Amino acid sequence: MSLDRPAAPLTGPDVWRGAELAAAPGRWLRRFTPDQLAGLDDAAARLVAAGWPPPPGAAPDTVLRAVAEVPAIAALVAELTRELLFGRGFVLLRGLAVDDHPARVAARLWVLGRHVGRPVTQNARGHLLGHVRDLGYDAADPATRLYQTNQRQGFHTDSADVVALLCLRTAPSGGRSSLASAAAAYNAVLSRAPDLAGALFDPVATDHRGEEPPGAPPWFEIPVLSLLDDRVTVIYQRRYIDSAQRFAGAPRLGDRQRAALDAFDAVLDDPALHLEMDLEPGDVQLVHNHQLLHDRTAFVDDPDPARRRHLLRLWLCPPIGRRLPPAFAQRYGSIEIGRRGGVVPRAAPVITLAP
Repeated sequence: MSLDRPAAPLTGPDVWRGAELAAAPGRWLRRFTPDQLAGLDDAAARLVAAGWPPPPGAAPDTVLRAVAEVPAIAALVAELTRELLFGRGFVLLRGLAVDDHPARVAARLWVLGRHVGRPVTQNARGHLLGHVRDLGYDAADPATRLYQTNQRQGFHTDSADVVALLCLRTAPSGGRSSLASAAAAYNAVLSRAPDLAGALFDPVATDHRGEEPPGAPPWFEIPVLSLLDDRVTVIYQRRYIDSAQRFAGAPRLGDRQRAALDAFDAVLDDPALHLEMDLEPGDVQLVHNHQLLHDRTAFVDDPDPARRRHLLRLWLCPPIGRRLPPAFAQRYGSIEIGRRGGVVPRAAPVITLAP
């Protein structure tokens, strides 16, 4: 098992540049077929009729297997899995219905996501279904999760194998989604600042933002980039790295490491490297967190609360995937494929239809 650093620029299907993919949306954008939509609609209706979402404390999948398996979606996920987990690392699916009852809309995403993998908790409150909305929180507060603000998030990864986002409503302006290949970003740093590239493989303290497991320090120490099985795996949120420095016991960022992070940010912000897209209502974006970083620009919301930007989010753990370095256990709890990821909850897992 190697935890070394690349000896040469990285190659492979996960090394892509946004400028190339922007010119070929047919490679990553697909529309749901009528059969797939009908299957999701039927499964969602039966799931809700059977009592989904379950009350707090009940097992989230109690009624799933009996009513929510969809052959057309199983076939779609089987087709997409290799590209999602071992290829380019993302796909955008278009055309899901989002204009009817909130429970049915959320159930459609749940059924689709459950075919990809097992949902894991997204915060210490045990939420399995996330609501990406501006809740008016201060982005400068180190206790704030940035998806609950209207500020730019910066390129980052989530703490799960796969993130699924369903767009319900867009903002009047801003809120564009961006994706970037970690391997391509490393190659760019290696080309522009070869003396700094190796520092991205040194452990760095990242703030748990108050959601650390019981008995753990309020930060974890994982390199931004790790090489294992000839693949580069990424975990990154620059603001959380910077805010971890508030803890006296956290390892200090040295000048070289800080310069390497600055170089990494600079290449990620390069319009030629990342891919920007506007999510439309009904779009489902699936992203593999171990090889891609994602971002969202700042946005100006609608003054009407009923019309404000709103996305639903699942963090998913598929039954297959790449191995993770041992250090990831600090954040993922386990590194066992099919049983990892999420935030350790302080309450029973729950599915809530309200932010």
